[in-house]
Amino acid sequence: MKRRQFIRLALLSTLALDHHILAADNERARSTMTPIPDGKPHRFALQGHDFVLDGARFQIRSGEMHPSRIPVSCWQHRIRMAKAMGLNTIALYVMWNYLEREPGVFDFTSERRNFVTFIKLCQQEGMWVYLRPGPYICGEWDMGGLPPYLLRDKNIKLRDRHDPDYMAAVQRYIAAIAPKIAPLMADAGGPILMLQIENEYSSFAADVGYLETVRDLWKAHGIDGPFSVCDVLPDLKRRHASLPGAALGLDGAEPPQLHAGLHFSQHEPVWVGETYPGWLTHWGEHELAHKDCAEALRKIMAGGYSFNLYVVHGGTNFGLTAGANADDDGSNFQPVITSYDYGAPIDECGDATPAYHVLRDILSSASAGSLPSIPAPCPKGSFADVLPMPFASLWDNLPTVPVPTHAPASNEQLLRQNQGLVVYHKTVKRGHLLHVDGVHDYAIVHIDQSECGSISRVRDPRLHSSPDLHLGHAGNEGDMALDMLVDSFGHINFGPPLGDRKGLIGSVRLDGMLLYDWHVYGLPLDDAYIANLKPVLTRPDRPGLFFQATIRLQKHGDVYVDMHEWTKGYVWVNGHLLGRYWHIGPQQCLYCPSEWLTTGDNQILILDLHQIHAAPVHCADNLAGTA
Repeated sequence: MKRRQFIRLALLSTLALDHHILAADNERARSTMTPIPDGKPHRFALQGHDFVLDGARFQIRSGEMHPSRIPVSCWQHRIRMAKAMGLNTIALYVMWNYLEREPGVFDFTSERRNFVTFIKLCQQEGMWVYLRPGPYICGEWDMGGLPPYLLRDKNIKLRDRHDPDYMAAVQRYIAAIAPKIAPLMADAGGPILMLQIENEYSSFAADVGYLETVRDLWKAHGIDGPFSVCDVLPDLKRRHASLPGAALGLDGAEPPQLHAGLHFSQHEPVWVGETYPGWLTHWGEHELAHKDCAEALRKIMAGGYSFNLYVVHGGTNFGLTAGANADDDGSNFQPVITSYDYGAPIDECGDATPAYHVLRDILSSASAGSLPSIPAPCPKGSFADVLPMPFASLWDNLPTVPVPTHAPASNEQLLRQNQGLVVYHKTVKRGHLLHVDGVHDYAIVHIDQSECGSISRVRDPRLHSSPDLHLGHAGNEGDMALDMLVDSFGHINFGPPLGDRKGLIGSVRLDGMLLYDWHVYGLPLDDAYIANLKPVLTRPDRPGLFFQATIRLQKHGDVYVDMHEWTKGYVWVNGHLLGRYWHIGPQQCLYCPSEWLTTGDNQILILDLHQIHAAPVHCADNLAGTA
């Protein structure tokens, strides 16, 4: 069952519980304190059903944002926006696979990876921190934060304490980041109040021993808690995977569900681990998702419960970081769009939405003093329309030496490649019906260097989603060159199908006959690949072209690159991969932060998988594309 269905079940259960609970909670709503992280040691503890800071009851009023999704130059602005809304805590995920892309090779400084600096900024702005470092985080992030390199092992069992290879990787990750976290804990003078163990584990399995093992790894590396877990009440009732001694965060909960959660946490606080002021959006949905949580927040505040707004600011799934959802059996594949705006109170480019002001009023009414002024919006830029021209062909930029394989296999196992593109090439006898199993996630079929159709894992009436492709024009005699260009979205990030592999993971048949012995070319679309593109156009009429243009800013600031007139592909600005675009929407505009732009010339590079003719690129003012 999909994540949103579990959340809906949790919310519907409110109707079956006693709404007079709110009146009984009035005493809880009174007398909360709001000390700030001042660099001195503070004692944060779980006492009964309360959070206690320096001996007094403390209400966590948290808003979540993820530094990996926010331009570094905007970190302080977004933290100040959350503070001005009336929050006292910032929650953040740490994405394991963003820090360790290859086994044992960690990067804590490049791009948006320096989570320590972000946490110190929170402290500088007088905000506490609720840290959610995984190892699994979900978050609509590629593979829920787990490193795709794990999938190179065909027998790996994810989130399983009995798998030695998985647990060795978890231990390596915790050993690498725990020394960075320990000095930032509240009892050491830092802003971190509490650390979450795993995430929504009851949606996946029921082994409490796994949660205990992960907790013990943190303790062995100097992090003694307090700890929390986060789950959805229907999942928790089904699997009972709650961690003794940890605070219990319930997703989407209101006071009745919080009281029901006391059954699973009789001696620790039960709080709203995630309350949703917005929601995620998948490719192919009719509109960008929105949600209203004002009434839920009023009830939570009236009861004096601690809460975490997921998310107060979403940001952007830059590059190839967006994840995907699916049903428990892996069907109904739903990749997440590039934007993580989420319909959040602070939108993708950092502006306050109407919901921001509504929620700020609710929080202000329960605050002891006046709230800080709302920071000024970040400057918005603009550029004139440009017409990118064909620059190079991916077919002229295949690796010199292909990888041979008898049968198709996943990119992770065959190429040690996590995402990007892969080409399967073979010369075959001409045929009529091509049947391809296991396309993960979008395949474009070329016959004799001409595109003849596509196969999509995404079920959408605007796409050809059948595994069968009729090659009616292919003729009956002679040989033909068969190329299958396979594009991947992010790995599934939630539930039992977590860890789906990419590329071709099934068989290929032509008129019923299995095809073997392929030449395979990997195109990871990473920085090294883009930096070494050869500007060659052997066949400018063959789809799979890179287009290039120079953009000169008319006004410096954040911009949205409008791709309404393009089909499907990727956009880079000055070497930074903004993310994916797709004509089925609903997202058609990609956010480009001002820190990636210069006052002079800026280079835009587009890889479109279908178009051979250039189309204009426009500047939009926002995600919706209005100018």
